[in-house]
Amino acid sequence: MLLSSFDFELPPELVAQTPAAERSASRLMVVDRATGRIEHAHARDLPSWLRAGDVLALNNTRVIPARLIGHRVPSGGRVECFLLRRIEGDRWDALVHPGQKLRPGSRIRFDSPGVTLDAEVVGRSSFGRRQVRLWRDDGGSVDAAIDVVGQVPLPPYIKRDPTPADRERYQTVYASVRGSVAAPTAGLHLTDEIFETLAARGVERAAITLHVGYGTFQPIRTEVVEEHTIDPEPYDIEPAAAHAINSALDEHRRIVAVGTTTTRTLEAVARAHDGRIVAGSGMASLFIYPGFDFRVVSALLTNFHLPKSSLLLLVAAVAGRELVLRAYREAVEQRYRFYSYGDAMLIL
Repeated sequence: MLLSSFDFELPPELVAQTPAAERSASRLMVVDRATGRIEHAHARDLPSWLRAGDVLALNNTRVIPARLIGHRVPSGGRVECFLLRRIEGDRWDALVHPGQKLRPGSRIRFDSPGVTLDAEVVGRSSFGRRQVRLWRDDGGSVDAAIDVVGQVPLPPYIKRDPTPADRERYQTVYASVRGSVAAPTAGLHLTDEIFETLAARGVERAAITLHVGYGTFQPIRTEVVEEHTIDPEPYDIEPAAAHAINSALDEHRRIVAVGTTTTRTLEAVARAHDGRIVAGSGMASLFIYPGFDFRVVSALLTNFHLPKSSLLLLVAAVAGRELVLRAYREAVEQRYRFYSYGDAMLIL
C-alpha cells in the first residue's frame, strides 16, 4: 500500500492556529459508512447522532506543560528541554537543545517567580534525546514546578507561541491522569453540557488512559505504508472501563471511540486478548491502516488530519479510503478547520 494514495490538497490557512470561541461551537461532519452520506452539524449536536446503549470511550490523559526553557549552570547559555516521558521517579526521557553541547553531567536550571527547578543530564541517546534528572532544592513537588515553569507543548504546525489560554483549551474537560505531551484532540470539543445530554439519552462513558508521546507528530517516512512503525506509548485500563466495554460488545452495542488514541489502545488490547478488553497497564504500538480488522470500535469521533499521516490512515481504516478522501475534499471546500484546534468528524 502506497502512502501517496493518502494525499490531498490542504490549503495552509485551514490548519487551525487557535481553538473555536467555544468548544461545542466547532463544526462536525457526520459520515455514514453504510450510505456514504455526508452531513454537516456542530459538536454540540453530537448527542442527536448517538443512541441509548452506546458506550462513549474516552482517553482521560492530561497534557503536561512539557516544554521547559532554562539556562546552563554555570555558563548561562539558553537551553530548551522537551519532556517526553517519565522513566521512573525523578528521571525523564527528554529532547534537549542544543543537544550536542549537553553531555552527561551537564546542569540546567529553570526559573519562574517563586519556583526553581534543577536538572542534570544523566544519559544520552540519538537524535538529541537525553535522560535528565529533575529536582527542587526546596524539596517541593517536581510536578508542581513543571506546571509553573513549563509551557504547553503546542504541535509544530501551530505557528505561534503558547498563551495562558492554551493551558485550559489544549486540555479536555475530563483530563485527569497527567502524562501526555499532546492532547487527545477529538475530546477538545466535548463539554460538561454535552455529557449531561448524552447521559440523559442513555449513552454510557468509559474512560481509559493512553499517554500520547512525541511520536504522534512524527511523519511517515516510508512510501510503503506497511513499513512504518508507531512508537510505544503507555496505557492503563481500569476494571470498570473494561467491564463497560466488554458488556457492550457482548450485547452488540456500539463502542464510539473519541479519538485515534482511544481507538489504538482498545484495539491493541483486544488484539492481545482474543477480542476482549482486559484491565491493566502496558505499552501500545499498534499501527492501524486500511485492511485492519476492528474488534471493538464501531464508530469514531476524530479531528481532521494532515495528508499522508498515520492518523489519516487510521481514519481510512475505519471508513474506507475513497469515502474518507471524498469527505476531506468536501471539508476543504466547506472550509473546515484542520488538526488539533480544528473541527471534528463523526464516522458512524
